[in-house]
Amino acid sequence: MLKRITLAGAICLAVLPGQPVSAQDCNAAGTVGSAGSAAAGGTSASTLGTAGSCNTDDGATSSIASGGSAATADGKARSRTNTVDNPSKLQTQSKAQAVDKGTFSKSRTKTTVQSDSLDSTTRTMSHVPGQKPVKSTTNSSVTLPQQ
Repeated sequence: MLKRITLAGAICLAVLPGQPVSAQDCNAAGTVGSAGSAAAGGTSASTLGTAGSCNTDDGATSSIASGGSAATADGKARSRTNTVDNPSKLQTQSKAQAVDKGTFSKSRTKTTVQSDSLDSTTRTMSHVPGQKPVKSTTNSSVTLPQQ
């Protein structure tokens, strides 16, 4: 008997326009990243996010990426990634969730680049009915010095 496995995945990459620069040209630079996975029963969900920024005399060059996936043997799995690019910040968020009856696993990663800081946070949770949920949070932050 074959089991059908449901898999959902999403990934997004964005680069803020700017001139290519080498690391030696950066007045201030930083990178962040976070990731997490949750699993319970026949479900699993994972997300990750990463970002980098380089500030020069001519402005800033930044990149950001995020993705996630979820899988389940018998239930439903879904994942999505959304990226927002506006003048004040570059932000992406990935969510993944797998559900099989009352058992579920979920993960969410939110990553942000602003002119003076980078931040990435991942939260995960898994739950089996009748048991205490298992939760986790991972955070990475960098504050860039003002020029």
